[in-house]
Amino acid sequence: MRQVPPTRRRGRLMVRGRAVPRRTCVGCRICTAKSDLLRLVVVEGPVGFNVVPDPRGRMPGRGASLHPDLACLELAERRRAFPRAFRRAGPLEVGVLRQWLESQQAGS
Repeated sequence: MRQVPPTRRRGRLMVRGRAVPRRTCVGCRICTAKSDLLRLVVVEGPVGFNVVPDPRGRMPGRGASLHPDLACLELAERRRAFPRAFRRAGPLEVGVLRQWLESQQAGS
């Protein structure tokens, strides 16, 4: 069976004839299927607030979406998108997220 590329119909993203949820990457601002993006949440750490990956999508709290790519992470940092996306004042630490993305790209 031939795979059909995603098409947009009446504001919905369609994949194989089914509507899928859409999310916007906080880095590059491209709107795509939720399954193509990585969910991020903020947790309180010993020093401050950390942005951590939530690959299963089960952690509580407000989430943001990002392509699992270091380029999108750098764009989001440069645009200061994380405080806006999480509605938090002040800087957020992304070291844990950066290490996770690097380990995922090294494993691929």
